Amino acid sequence: MRAMILAAGAGKRMQPLTLHTPKPLLTLKGKPLIIYHLEAFQRAGITEVVINLGHLGEQIKKALGDGQKWGLSIQYSPEDPVLETGGGICKALPLLGTDSFIVVSGDVFTDYPFEKLPKKISGLAHLVLVDNPPYHPIGDFALEKDRVIASKGPLFNFGGFGVYTPALFTDCPTGAFPVALLFEKAIQAGLITGEYYSGLWHNIGTPEQLVALEKA
Repeated sequence: MRAMILAAGAGKRMQPLTLHTPKPLLTLKGKPLIIYHLEAFQRAGITEVVINLGHLGEQIKKALGDGQKWGLSIQYSPEDPVLETGGGICKALPLLGTDSFIVVSGDVFTDYPFEKLPKKISGLAHLVLVDNPPYHPIGDFALEKDRVIASKGPLFNFGGFGVYTPALFTDCPTGAFPVALLFEKAIQAGLITGEYYSGLWHNIGTPEQLVALEKA
């Protein structure tokens, strides 16, 4: 099973930290954020990783190389201009193969064991939902057994990672677009499964959030 890390964003909310450093290379406890994902993939037995590049992307490529240091094979998908989450994944599809694959946002910090994600799914995607953070109290989606739905019951926050199939991106828009556009259509058709995770999860979007996590 292959995995993709979304790492192309400019990290504008992280300025001034991201003026000269891409957000995935900002450090937590002295270690770049993106390396926590690489180490988690290694533990999960995932060896093939794709990383999209945008803002200061050459720094990421120089820091990680081909991934052999972590027992991985890393390929890069450069973007100019940056294509957002949906467009970035769509562009990288030739590197991700024909089977389902994992996608995780580069600014997520979690202890979720990626080996628990399903390798085969019954729909177009499988999303991991978490408790709503203070900055997004209304949530995104609900769960009805193992199906993600748009309403009814308590709404959880999309954790920024899950398993996607190439079929999710059939007839996807050209250019930049958020992957949430594809989720909406697939959820209406009942084609997205999901799970709730109560473990460690943080979205690191601002310098204050990074400092708070460092202290915690």
